[in-house]
Amino acid sequence: MTSPDETFRSGFACFVGRPNVGKSTLTNALVGSKVAITSSRPQTTRHAIRGVVHREDGQLVLVDTPGLHRPRTLLGERLNDVVHTTWAEVDVIGFCVPADQQIGPGDRFIAAELAKVTAKTPLIGILTKTDLVRPEVIAERLLALHELAEFAEIVPVSASQGHQVSLLADLLLARMPPGPPLYPDGELSDEPETTLIAEFVREAALEGVRDELPHSLAVVVEEMTPGKVLTVRAEIFVERDSQKSIVIGKGGSRLKHVGTEARRQIEALLGEKVHLDLFVKVAKDWQRDPRQLRRLGF
Repeated sequence: MTSPDETFRSGFACFVGRPNVGKSTLTNALVGSKVAITSSRPQTTRHAIRGVVHREDGQLVLVDTPGLHRPRTLLGERLNDVVHTTWAEVDVIGFCVPADQQIGPGDRFIAAELAKVTAKTPLIGILTKTDLVRPEVIAERLLALHELAEFAEIVPVSASQGHQVSLLADLLLARMPPGPPLYPDGELSDEPETTLIAEFVREAALEGVRDELPHSLAVVVEEMTPGKVLTVRAEIFVERDSQKSIVIGKGGSRLKHVGTEARRQIEALLGEKVHLDLFVKVAKDWQRDPRQLRRLGF
């Protein structure tokens, strides 16, 4: 990277929006590598994961927050606290609304919450998933987004197709203050390896399960033992015995598939061969138990 001067900009941006509007996919597309897990299930993200975008003219630190929602559990309240804390600390906020859905009460709820804290923080409207709808629908959604809040800019993007992702990076970086890089060149995330590994296991476990299960899944990496092959021991926690049987599957078939998928992601992250040991345990009603939430990292 060239040495920074007065033209180099660096700072923090975050994406907000309802659960499952494409915030994690957008973060990964901008970073150019997988730092946030994605899933078809809502409320996939549980940490404010930082991804770093390196450019010749600046550095963007992207904070991928959990989706803001009306909480029904102590876990839900703590996830919302993560979102509000993040909003107060960033230089610009990207408000994500999906093109394949009409703007609804959840979007208006978030807009109202943003209005309380973003008087001095630039807000960029981002219409995501534009590859899923026709051009006339995109135009209709952009008009509706314009009415939702006071935006400095509005941009339609498709993270999966890479459409206008670089333009979005330009718009975000233009609103960063002048300053030196915040992270070393080549560093893509400040999340500990154990957190990313646990997230990859949770992502694999989330796919193909019934709708009620995602909120009940938590993963903790208990041990990483170096050797010719790195051995990773991870525990998957659910809230009920019936959920445990769903994760394991008939004859352990689902858990084996989860291990295969997660190991592929972990090996790509670490650049070495991995032996992954997965164990499924029941932590009854952990989402509502402060002691168990602390134990599971919330």
